[in-house]
Amino acid sequence: MEPAADAADWSALLALRDSGDDALPAGPLGALFGPVLAPPAAPDGCRVIGRLAQTLDGRIATAGGSSQWIGGPGDILHTHRLRALCHAVVVGAGTVRHDNPRLTTREAPGPDPLRVVLDTDRKLSADYGIFQGGPPTLLVCAADAGGADRHGQAEVLRLPRATGGGLAIPALLAALKARGASRIFVEGGGLTVSRFLAAGCLDRLHVTVAPVLLGSGIPAFTLPEVARIADGLRFAWRVHDIAPDILIDAALDRAKPGGPV
Repeated sequence: MEPAADAADWSALLALRDSGDDALPAGPLGALFGPVLAPPAAPDGCRVIGRLAQTLDGRIATAGGSSQWIGGPGDILHTHRLRALCHAVVVGAGTVRHDNPRLTTREAPGPDPLRVVLDTDRKLSADYGIFQGGPPTLLVCAADAGGADRHGQAEVLRLPRATGGGLAIPALLAALKARGASRIFVEGGGLTVSRFLAAGCLDRLHVTVAPVLLGSGIPAFTLPEVARIADGLRFAWRVHDIAPDILIDAALDRAKPGGPV
């Protein structure tokens, strides 16, 4: 449940969700979520926030795919708040397969976002809960993936494939913007967030770091290789306490590894 001390500031943030006002509350929630609510600066008219929860050694799951839960209660609340502030929440097929998420705002007051599942080759069964009812849902697949125009209760959206794998991210953002979803939360998993990052399509990146060491498992990021440290992506960041974890808010501003910073 939402801490009572934050209730007034959270209500103020929700009131700003679609108002266009910039009168942020002065407390910690205003500092954390103010950049999320900032007007879009990119030409596509979207504000895109990525999120991952990782161990101290950079893993988002065990080698077998177990990831519930790396982050503690503060991370879960933070994730639900991001859902509430954004118009759409995006996950990849692997997240649905391993976690069977609902992608609703059960832990924080606020509206449920449009739920968007990226499944390039349309391999997910329609039996997953996310396709069986609840808030509006899109199953996004490649234009050549075939199949009907509904996937369970979800609408099917077809997009071009990206050259390096997956779907064309700019085409996805354009399609969501056309539906009125301009603030987009990319919740996971690691491959999906990495593809948005590699495409230069993230404005902010929230990374929860939990006090856990796995020693092996699935890495948080899968990005194109760079030859020199100087080619890596450096950025400004702020660190927030979401005990027992910390949350890093990285200002990416659509930069990508190997590109100009």
